[in-house]
Amino acid sequence: MTLDSFARADTRAMGGPDEPGHDMELKMKLNEISNNPGAHKRKDKVGRGSSSGLGKTSGRGVKGAKARTGTKVYGFEGGQMPLHMRVPKRGFTNIFANNFSEVNVGRLQKAIDDKRLDVSVKVTEEVLRKAGLAHKSRDGIRLLGHGEITAKMDIEVAGVSAGARAAVEKAGGSVTTTFVKKVYMNKKGEPGKKAQRRAKSAETRAARAG
Repeated sequence: MTLDSFARADTRAMGGPDEPGHDMELKMKLNEISNNPGAHKRKDKVGRGSSSGLGKTSGRGVKGAKARTGTKVYGFEGGQMPLHMRVPKRGFTNIFANNFSEVNVGRLQKAIDDKRLDVSVKVTEEVLRKAGLAHKSRDGIRLLGHGEITAKMDIEVAGVSAGARAAVEKAGGSVTTTFVKKVYMNKKGEPGKKAQRRAKSAETRAARAG
């Protein structure tokens, strides 16, 4: 019985609004509360006779590892090549990849039109998150160039694509980037081999350009 049905039954027992006793406070007893029909399903009792259909072997079949307690055979298909080994695997997850929250310039323009973004002040990553345009990310927000933007704005983000920078500057605004790629050090406190190769390549490019 639910609380509403109990209250209605108690009201009928006490009489209508014009009958004596109607103004009495409704009281509910804990021992009169029960689940709705079908809200709780009792667990099947197995091993209680063959007429139940789950007697003797309790629905587990005859002997074997799967008839015992405490054993599971996940992914075992009787000896044939299991599914998780048959399907092809492609690629990998780069644990050193940058984790950016991406925002397109078209969404910025829509937020400005909806009065959710104030471009009279400098737009930072905190402002974008408060406006609901980006979620939390480890390395900040990266601005992408999908869509159009016509409002002039000064924005400071972690990263920006070439198309997004061109679109903002075409509208008369400016973009400032703050992201600096982390340099992993070895045990001696020196940059790793990859960082050393990148630094050497940058020096080579600078020498060629000079």
